[in-house]
Amino acid sequence: MLFLIRKNILIIAVLITSSVSYGQFSKQVGWMSKFGLAGGLTATWMFPNYDDINKQLPALGISEKFEGGLLTWGGSGYVYLMIINNVRVGGMGYGGSSSVSSNIDGFNREVIYGLGGGAFTIEYTFPFIKRIAVSVGGMIGGGKLTIEQYQSSGDFSWQGTWDEFNNSDGSRNINSIIKNNYFTLTPTLNIDVPLTRFLAIRVGTGYQFTMSESWTVNNDQTISGMPSSLNGDSFFIQTGIYLGFFAF
Repeated sequence: MLFLIRKNILIIAVLITSSVSYGQFSKQVGWMSKFGLAGGLTATWMFPNYDDINKQLPALGISEKFEGGLLTWGGSGYVYLMIINNVRVGGMGYGGSSSVSSNIDGFNREVIYGLGGGAFTIEYTFPFIKRIAVSVGGMIGGGKLTIEQYQSSGDFSWQGTWDEFNNSDGSRNINSIIKNNYFTLTPTLNIDVPLTRFLAIRVGTGYQFTMSESWTVNNDQTISGMPSSLNGDSFFIQTGIYLGFFAF
């Protein structure tokens, strides 16, 4: 997730720095063509399917359940293609996690659910809507779903981490990480409202479709029997604050 945030900050900085070179615009059928470029921070509220994970939690003694949405953080940016009126392209990245836990017989048991990814974005902004930008488009990219399972006594030592392999210290510290890497196709609808020529807020929505049945566990070992309904597909709502140059 840290790599994604650093990468997006770099993209955003390049986009904003390049804005000085975009001072011209064109007209199309009597409408002023949208133009500008921007980048900023985004918060995305995703709604994944937790059902198959929640079915396993009572056996671990965890009374909590995963429910509601998952808040992810990231960044995105775009630039209008001046050679194709009202079309803009860019990129985005996001990541976030949620956890449930419980203490059983002196051991802490925790399950962590995480989603993250990045994508290339393309959007068409309706030219007949003035003062704000209403855009439809899509994203093509990739991401990762992780399910982390932990049991720990809270008592760790350097030698103890090695002794765990033969359980010679009797601590019964256990951990497992299940991963699914996938490709994504995501239709989107976004509304950008400029507050000034250089500051805007975004509200948007979409649905992330994922394509991959390749699951691995720990050091990329194949795992079988994964539930078919457990995937990164998710409806989402996105908000953001953008800095750049806006003229629509």
